[in-house]
Order: sequence, then C-alpha cells, then structure tokens
Amino acid sequence: MTRTFALRTTDRLAAAAGLLGRPFDAGSLMRAARRASGLDDFGAEECTEPLRILLQSYAEEADLSLIGRMAVRWDMVRFLSNLLRLREEERRAPAILRQPVDRPIFITGLPRSGTTFLHTLLAEDPANLVPRYWQTVYPYPLAGAVPGQDRRVELVARQLRLFARLAPEFPDVHPVTATSPQECSEITAHVFRSLRFDTTHRVPSYLAWLDRAGHDAAYRFHRRFLQHLLHQIGPDAGASMRCVLKCPDHIFALDAIRTVYPDARYVFVHRDPLKVLASVARLTEILREPFTRHVDRAAIGRQECDRWAAGAALMTAASATGAIPSERIFHIHHTELIAAPMRVIAELYRHFGLPLPELAAQRINAAALRRGDAVTRRTVYRLEDFAVAPEAERRRFAGYVAHFRIDAETPSRSQARHAPHLAA
Repeated sequence: MTRTFALRTTDRLAAAAGLLGRPFDAGSLMRAARRASGLDDFGAEECTEPLRILLQSYAEEADLSLIGRMAVRWDMVRFLSNLLRLREEERRAPAILRQPVDRPIFITGLPRSGTTFLHTLLAEDPANLVPRYWQTVYPYPLAGAVPGQDRRVELVARQLRLFARLAPEFPDVHPVTATSPQECSEITAHVFRSLRFDTTHRVPSYLAWLDRAGHDAAYRFHRRFLQHLLHQIGPDAGASMRCVLKCPDHIFALDAIRTVYPDARYVFVHRDPLKVLASVARLTEILREPFTRHVDRAAIGRQECDRWAAGAALMTAASATGAIPSERIFHIHHTELIAAPMRVIAELYRHFGLPLPELAAQRINAAALRRGDAVTRRTVYRLEDFAVAPEAERRRFAGYVAHFRIDAETPSRSQARHAPHLAA
C-alpha cells in the first residue's frame, strides 16, 4: 500500500513552508488545554515527563506528515483537557476517588487473537461495565454542552468516519463504532504512558523509556478513570457492576496490574502466532500510514515480531511460575472461541464463579450470531511482505506454542473456520 498522491503533495508543500520540522512544546499544549476547557488544575498526575519524552520522540523519529502533526496536537490537547475535567469533577465530588473497583477482569493475549470478539460479547452482559470508545475519548460532556444534549457519541462517530477516509482499509481490518468496546491503551494514553502511541507512530525512544519506567503510574490512573465511569452510573455501581477490560498491551503490565488491582482476574486468549504476526503488522501499517511520510514495512515486521515474542514469553512465564493463581486466570484458544463462543463464555463464568443469567446469555448469543453474519470476506496477510521469515518466527514462538498447546492454523482450516472480523 502506498500513500496517496494528495497526501504526498500536501506534505511536500508543508515541508517547503517549514511546517513539518517545528518541535511540539508541552507548555503550549497545556495552555491550549486550559483555554479549551476553561480549567486550570491538572492535579498531581505524573504526566509532564512522559509528555515531554513522547513529544521529543515525535519530533526526532516519527517523520510526521502534516495530518500527523495535526492529529498529534489534537490528541495531546484532548488528553490534557480530559485530565483537567477529571480533576474538576473530583473537586466537585470527592466521593469519586472512594469508588470501589473490585475484582476487575482483564482480557489479554497476542493482538488479533480474538480478544476484541470476546470483549464485544462480554459487553452484552448488563452486569459488566465495558468502557466504550466514546467514553474513552470524552469521559465527560464537552465544555459548554447543553444539558440533555450530549453529543459525544455523534462526535466520535464523525471522527471515525474521517479516519476511515484517511485509512480506507481500516474498517475492514478492525471494524469499530463509537459505541464499540475500547481497549485500555486509550485510557492509559491520557497520562502519556501507553503503547498506543507506538502503534500509530514510530517512536522507539519513547517505547524504550516506557519499558524502563514501568506501568505502575499508568494503571493507577487507569483505576482512577474507571472510578469516574462507575461514579457516573451511580454510587452503588462499584458493588453491582464488574469492570471487564481488554488490551493486548496488558501482557507487558501484569506486575503493575497486580499492584494496583490485587484481586484482578485474567483471561489469556491464545492463537497461532504466525496468523497473529502478519495481521498485526498489516494493521500497524494501516494505522501509521496517514500520520507519517514514510512507512517502513521491514521495520514494522521486526518491531511486531520482537515485541510479541516478548509478550508470549511473559504469558508463558506467568503461567509456568504460578505468578497468577490458577483460580484467577482462564485460558481460551482462538479456535475454540470462534467455533463455540457461548460454550467458552459459559466456562469462563463458571471458572470465576460468576452467575450467567438467561437474559445475559441470550444477548451474548445474539451478538455472536450477528458478528458471524457480518463477515463477508477474508483478507490474507503474508509475513514475507514485512521481510519476516515465517519458519524463523515459528521456531522463536515454539516455547509459547508448546506450553499452551496451540494448534497451527493451516490455510484450509483457517478459511473454513475463521474470519478476520472475529479474530481482531
């Protein structure tokens, strides 16, 4: 896939005008957020250093296009504005920070392994609080919003339509709407401690810093964000609802999750790594293309294979060492989830001792049927397109595959039983 003539021309003109080389300034972005929100207090959140490091990485490594620069500024100001609003709501209602977040469920696994499908199904249970896309973009109504006229869903839907114009293949590869369940990387991005930034941009120095710094601060904020969502439902929401959260990146933060959520439960979803790697490399390419002047497929291939080999090793270690007690972790194989989603979910509920009321089961089953009916075509991705040797990766992931007894997906089985929308 190559960048369109219009994007290339726009970037050449912007470069000639000196618009692409200007560094971002954290102070000016924070001032812009204060102006946009009409608020001033960011609270004690530890966000200045990660924001500075991220902006430096954008300037030196991301090779941002004009659209990329505009998107970065919009994102940073939005995150900062949301931080101001969260602090203001806590000032008005201190009980928010006393809101319990008990026994959350964290869904994780290699990307493109079925975690999105599982999360979407579990969102159908009214007892589960699942953060929605629009809630993670705008956790509170925008400044100046007319009471009773909340336009957040409409605004996010419009933003998704715009992105689909910039990246036309994205809706086919990863269908999402404003009301879809959203990954937790969008929550932790608010404090600029998220692998989400590395997915949409090439920021290796930021990623290296994040790996060194760890994820404790990100998940302390994560819990705080959930407290706000629960509080908006009602003061008893923490006792009556369980948070069901999903992100492949949770793999790299298991220690932080155990620290912040000592009673957390975990679902690991497993799939043939060779199916995962080609698909996630293609998704990364699609996500980056509007925002950068140059996409290096070989670099993406190396990055994704290295990253998720490390993730697979962490999952294997967590299982082999018993770091997470067996009663608090449930393993799912992609092939079983796709073949019999209701059976797998019923087993998940039994494993955690959760009730599965008839209404919830009916809604989950209906969602599974709708999802299957929505699949219209299959896209084939090749690791070789990203300068990756499949057999070398098969050997590298052999320990993970053997430990969790993961079957290889042959083309015939995959075409007969799997589809890309279900595998997200």
